[in-house]
Amino acid sequence: MTVREWTIKDLDGIAAIEAECFSDPWSRRMLADSFLSENFFGLVLEEEGTLVGYGGIGFACDEAELELIAVSEMYRRCGRGQALLSALLAEAKRRDIRRMFLEVRVSNAPAQMLYLKNGFRGLYARSRYYADGEDAIVMKKELD
Repeated sequence: MTVREWTIKDLDGIAAIEAECFSDPWSRRMLADSFLSENFFGLVLEEEGTLVGYGGIGFACDEAELELIAVSEMYRRCGRGQALLSALLAEAKRRDIRRMFLEVRVSNAPAQMLYLKNGFRGLYARSRYYADGEDAIVMKKELD
């Protein structure tokens, strides 16, 4: 398992996993725009040269948002999401980020458990946040 910073060459693989994992995936254009932003940092996770996951944070001043994180279905439940999240949190700390936020679907219990295990705490719900009308839970983690 290798975690590395993503490059423009990774966009097709990231877009494919995004489409596999989410009912309202980011478009390839949205992913490319993130990549081009100087306020974004993205990682990919590879297994034997195959891209199996990715994650990304957007940041401003001393705050960051976990914007993207996903692992291809056949590679889940084996610590890969944890590896990506840990690497993104380490990068945030390296950039002197003091707090990180995220939104997660109320129905996504596995993701919520990962975030809780890593010190995120629920703040409030955003009603009908997702395109299909599902609510989101906003979570926050203070970084030391």
